[in-house]
Amino acid sequence: MAGKVEGENGNIAIDKVVVEEFAGHAALDCFGIVGMAAISMRDGLAKLLKGSSVSKGVNVTADEKGHLIIEFHIIVAYGVSIRTVVSNLIKTVKYQVEDYTNMKVKTINVYVEGVRVID
Repeated sequence: MAGKVEGENGNIAIDKVVVEEFAGHAALDCFGIVGMAAISMRDGLAKLLKGSSVSKGVNVTADEKGHLIIEFHIIVAYGVSIRTVVSNLIKTVKYQVEDYTNMKVKTINVYVEGVRVID
């Protein structure tokens, strides 16, 4: 479980898979991101993930205070500024996840696993 939100009428428990899915889709909406990446343990290569498997490139944990720590493994488009893309990703995901879950995002770590040419 990623965390709990306390309300007037009771508590809401949010599973980490829900936050991972939401964060993954929010990241894919950012300019310059081709997709999420999964690293093959067998050969060490990054594999582009699409569709329903987007959450496999995202990992969410919570610290002792319940603040979220989000890790992304992404593939960016060739020819874009990686710094700008990552900065936009962090700002967008932080805002959307905090608005969606009402939970505080402590840290977002981004690992660029590859570059792809977009047709």
